[in-house]
Amino acid sequence: MLSRLVNFLRACWWPSLDRYAHKGSDASGWQDGLLWYKDNGQHFNGEFSMAVVQANNLLEDQSQIESGPLSTLESGPYGTFVGIYDGHGGPETSRYINDHLFQHLKRFTTEQQSMSVDVIKKAYQATEDGFFSLVTKQWPMNPQIAAVGSCCLVGVVCNGTLYIANVGDSRAVLGRLVKATGEVLAIQLSSEHNVAIESVRQEMHSLHPDDSHIVVLKHNVWRVKGLIQISRSIGDVYLKKAEFNREPLYQKFRLRQPFRMPILSSEPSVSVHELQPHDQFLIFASDGLWEHLSNQVAVDIVQNHPRNGSARRLVKVALQEAAKKREMRYSDLKKIDRGVRRHFHDDITVIVVFLDSNLVSRASSAKGPSLSLRGGGIKLPAKTKAPC
Repeated sequence: MLSRLVNFLRACWWPSLDRYAHKGSDASGWQDGLLWYKDNGQHFNGEFSMAVVQANNLLEDQSQIESGPLSTLESGPYGTFVGIYDGHGGPETSRYINDHLFQHLKRFTTEQQSMSVDVIKKAYQATEDGFFSLVTKQWPMNPQIAAVGSCCLVGVVCNGTLYIANVGDSRAVLGRLVKATGEVLAIQLSSEHNVAIESVRQEMHSLHPDDSHIVVLKHNVWRVKGLIQISRSIGDVYLKKAEFNREPLYQKFRLRQPFRMPILSSEPSVSVHELQPHDQFLIFASDGLWEHLSNQVAVDIVQNHPRNGSARRLVKVALQEAAKKREMRYSDLKKIDRGVRRHFHDDITVIVVFLDSNLVSRASSAKGPSLSLRGGGIKLPAKTKAPC
């Protein structure tokens, strides 16, 4: 049965993949089918590798790496910013974050003349507020934008310090060398906000003690109000502002009982880490990767292969695992086009940031190479439909 389905999909979708032939440049990255990648580049604190594979009709994952000035001041600070924005319900929120979050961070860093947890939290809040304003403006013409949201994972390396901020279920993992054994251990740095995790369900119950249905097991999956798996996000205004949880929003998003306080939060979990010489690299990725690879397996893949192409290699192994789970060949999976591909795996974004201890420890006022790069995908207008 599955083999017949694969043959049907191959016949229907393989010709359209020719439109996404291998193209690009070393500077902006390369597009190969539904895969975009930049195998190697230089950031303020070392090298990096980046890759994105599209599964949705419109790419909902957005991502960026910014390196150099983290403010508008000549005196700095300087460093590296990494962002992974895993959208849901559409690409509007993740695209908005990609356009605004780093600019807000630079503005608040300029005001405080330094990087801090407060700067990052203010940047998240300003991004949330800005998207809410956009939803308010677009609601009369496009009410469904109220049901669009995004996870938001950020890493900032500045003056030897690593800041990790997160809402949602993307993940940042550190590869740390254990000198005594020569092993590189995986250390998860980000906190996740997915109600599949018991502690997150408990948090939701404590925040909403009067709502026995705040978290519901639906089709064997835990969901907030039976609708969404994450408890924190940017966007998802329909679960934060009751005035947007009404007609003409689609009925499937509307709650039977009105709510007084926001159901979801945009408050990021932020942690601060002083980087050590034995900290080798960081893996930032959307949950599309972690559905198929454990933290340690991902770290082992990066550690045991050349740096060049690390992110693309992780994506490939995840796709091979996705194919194996569906008892199909990886070569057949690659022939399935966007939209239909979502039945086999999610959009996957990976950024691997290597840490050169000599560069990490230098003063944040020291200038280094400037970089601004966004993860790619099939470039289509927002209203483009999947081929049929």
